[in-house]
Amino acid sequence: MPQRGGGANASVPVHLPEGVAAPAGLVEAALAYEAALMADDLATLESAFAPGPDTLRGDEGGLLVGRDVISRFRGARGGAPKRAIEALHVRPIDDDHAWLAAVTAPAAGGRGLVSQLWERQHGAWRITAAHVSAPPRAIDPRVWRVVGDPLLPPTEAGPLDGHTVAVKDVFAVEGFALGAGVPAYLDEGAPHARSAASLRALQAAGASVRGIARTDQFAYSIAGRNAAYGTPPNPAVPGAISGGSSSGPASAVAMGHASIGLGTDTAGSIRIPASYQGLWGLRTTHGAVSTDGVLPLAPSFDTVGWLTRDRATLEATAVASLDEAAQVGLGDRFVTARALISSASPGVAAAFVAYLEAWDREVTAIDDDSLSDVALDGVQTAFRTMQAFEAWAAHGAWVAAHPGALGADVASRFEWASTITPAAAAAARAALERARCALDAALGDAVLVLPSAASVAPALDAAGDEIEAVRAATLRMTAVAGATGRPALSVPGLTVDGAPVGVCFVGPRGGDLALVRAADEWMPRAKRH
Repeated sequence: MPQRGGGANASVPVHLPEGVAAPAGLVEAALAYEAALMADDLATLESAFAPGPDTLRGDEGGLLVGRDVISRFRGARGGAPKRAIEALHVRPIDDDHAWLAAVTAPAAGGRGLVSQLWERQHGAWRITAAHVSAPPRAIDPRVWRVVGDPLLPPTEAGPLDGHTVAVKDVFAVEGFALGAGVPAYLDEGAPHARSAASLRALQAAGASVRGIARTDQFAYSIAGRNAAYGTPPNPAVPGAISGGSSSGPASAVAMGHASIGLGTDTAGSIRIPASYQGLWGLRTTHGAVSTDGVLPLAPSFDTVGWLTRDRATLEATAVASLDEAAQVGLGDRFVTARALISSASPGVAAAFVAYLEAWDREVTAIDDDSLSDVALDGVQTAFRTMQAFEAWAAHGAWVAAHPGALGADVASRFEWASTITPAAAAAARAALERARCALDAALGDAVLVLPSAASVAPALDAAGDEIEAVRAATLRMTAVAGATGRPALSVPGLTVDGAPVGVCFVGPRGGDLALVRAADEWMPRAKRH
């Protein structure tokens, strides 16, 4: 017969092997932990886990290592879903160690399972390792708006047979309204009669549509946070942001829900989530892929591109979508710029320099005024001004007519965008044209090599000013491709503190396929795939 928990948890059956007693105080500690979890008592929850860097907690989002990391995760998520313990199974190991399994009944339905390894430390029971299994979701609303099996079939057989596409919610999808990450915008939309041209190209090559994936609101962010739907998980760095604004497609691909993410990149919205999640991501040459059926943000810079888990899939996707006759080759020079490297965090900069030193190709650090600190700051400022001016032109009327419809971060960007005068925009456009000419003269047909992002993925609970600082440093790097209309390929080349960081290769305009086809040779041998 099962025993029963004590005190307020007297109704919880506790199962032990025949003739075996639970170690003194263990069941009470386990049930007190559960009560603290339901109350979101962060201090008690922290004390229930063993201190130090070796304590573990895993769930569908990945493994958290170290009590401090676990505590940050708990503080950021805003409480656990409500549940009850149906049964507690205890398997003592010795006087000071035991394994517990709790069968949970979530208030939302289904059954879950929590397993924990407990250890008695200085007279108190503490968790040293835990794994949480929630009931399987039919759909993760942080990642997907809608999914199907498939949502839309391929229109022809071809080289992408068997591949599935996660479509960023800024593309027209036949039979569905476009949402742009904004509930009010979705509510007012009408189903599209025809999918975007870039999506039709993938279907014509044999790919099916898995679903419509989340985006940052109006794609006007690079963090991946969405005030309405949440932040898509980052399976490569549990407890960190996903990167945006192609956040949903990136997470869908990284989690194995789809093999191709169809996204857009205006200021880094493919390269940054690719970097944060260890994916391959290609921002195409401006104008190389049709934006017909794509919601604009800043048409002077908007591009279509893709995220995949491997190079071969990215190449097949690019071949299906690009006009090979308009493609060009690469020069034999590889260059970088000290000012771009210095934009990165110390850890990323050091890993990137080590990557270059281990390369079997000569990389020249070009000393040119167009890639100086002053010039890059000017490019970023002009780029940001033009992007904001065009974003307000595209969506300002709707934003003004729907106060409160956007999250605070995106709303603040649109508020600033509304202040950009035509004269300021014209000055920014002229500055960008001068910068583009200077950068083209300095780079020619060379491949520019730089980190894809300024840092590893920030934590979910990172403060707004920290996110903004990372955003500014990253945009200083990504704006070079945006200002020149060049293709930029992010490959998962670096690891910093256990987290992925991409290496970005910026090629000449029209060099998209050449970048993808050559990239395997540029990867560390252990990461080629």
